[in-house]
Amino acid sequence: MSFDSPLSNEIDDESRKWFILQRAVEQRSVAAAFDFFRLHGLEPILFKGIAAGLNYPEGKVRVSTDIDLAFSKTDFEKAFALAQSDEYKGTTLDIHREFKHLDKVDWNVLFDRSQVIELGGLKIRIPSAEDHLRLLCVHWLIDGGWFRERLWDIYYAVDRRSETFDWSRCLDEVSANRRGWVICTIGLAHHYLQLPIDDLPFADEARNVPTWLIRAVEREWASGLRLAPIQQFVGQPALFFRQLRKRLPPNPITATLDVEGSLDSRFRFHFQIGSILKRLGPSLGKFKSYFSR
Repeated sequence: MSFDSPLSNEIDDESRKWFILQRAVEQRSVAAAFDFFRLHGLEPILFKGIAAGLNYPEGKVRVSTDIDLAFSKTDFEKAFALAQSDEYKGTTLDIHREFKHLDKVDWNVLFDRSQVIELGGLKIRIPSAEDHLRLLCVHWLIDGGWFRERLWDIYYAVDRRSETFDWSRCLDEVSANRRGWVICTIGLAHHYLQLPIDDLPFADEARNVPTWLIRAVEREWASGLRLAPIQQFVGQPALFFRQLRKRLPPNPITATLDVEGSLDSRFRFHFQIGSILKRLGPSLGKFKSYFSR
């Protein structure tokens, strides 16, 4: 299966004008969100979406649907309440309690080495380039490889990295399994987007993406069905069972990450069973909440 995405081509002049306008609106929205939370004594970190788009070169576009902001666990409840309040009038926010399952490095360490840049006339905070690449890779895999166009996030984060980019900081502060997750995702960007990797210290590893992973990614792309909260399809039997069927068995990529497994492991079924057990309780809780409304 070949990788075919509109992001792989130059956009026409009319589209470029629209995306330039959209990017300006996004940047003002981010600046306004930071201004809003700072007025309440909170300092978030912008990541994924709009932050990933900052790596894209002129002529390439990265569309975002919301603003992803991470807060310390002590600030999360206040930040979430503020984002839901009538006081906030801006773009839709996705509020995160630190980086949860996306990273295992201590939040204080990640915050201390985050960088402050100017965007939309205001200074905002984003992760360091090394930490953000790791976050982007793990997030892409957790989604089971569904967002094939988001491989460009990985491509540009690697290809447009600075000369001072520290691969040790990116890879060596997490477990061997998580290190492998990052390298495999970079390997997929090389496999499908021809990301240049000859100068990477782990180039041979990145070229050796497990065959099962490539098959799982392409199967996900061919499925035409994205996972959605299953409880929202109660009362719509056809859609409900399509979503249920997609979960059984679980996506092997997502399942592997759910249980901190290795992508190099020969078998997936034990990871899939572990994923089902891990997600069963929260899923039942969501159904209970849905029916108690």
